[in-house]
Amino acid sequence: MSDSDHDLIQETIQTYFDSMYESDPDKVHKAFHPNAKITGYINNRLQEMTVPTFADMVSGQQPSAKQKGEVIQLETVSLDIAGDTAIARVRDGYIGLIFLDTLSFLKTEGEWVIYNKLFHVES
Repeated sequence: MSDSDHDLIQETIQTYFDSMYESDPDKVHKAFHPNAKITGYINNRLQEMTVPTFADMVSGQQPSAKQKGEVIQLETVSLDIAGDTAIARVRDGYIGLIFLDTLSFLKTEGEWVIYNKLFHVES
């Protein structure tokens, strides 16, 4: 693992979080691979989203968490890089919930993008 790969993945994690915090669909598309899936359970119901569906959901959160002045809750719990793939566990606050996200990454054309997101609602 190089320090630059670690830093680039952290930048993608920040873009991912900022997309939700700012209700910015363009940042969703920047952070995620176009074929990525966003999957997890909310209220015991399986949620499966494509990137465009997730971007629409994110942009629909108005006013944004940033506009409401919500406290930023973002922590990278772990990060493991293997060649041009990586897995990160990220704890973040969004829409009044605390999520533990498992983010899988691919390095494509020199950039790290999220290929899949599995989320678990902690509280």
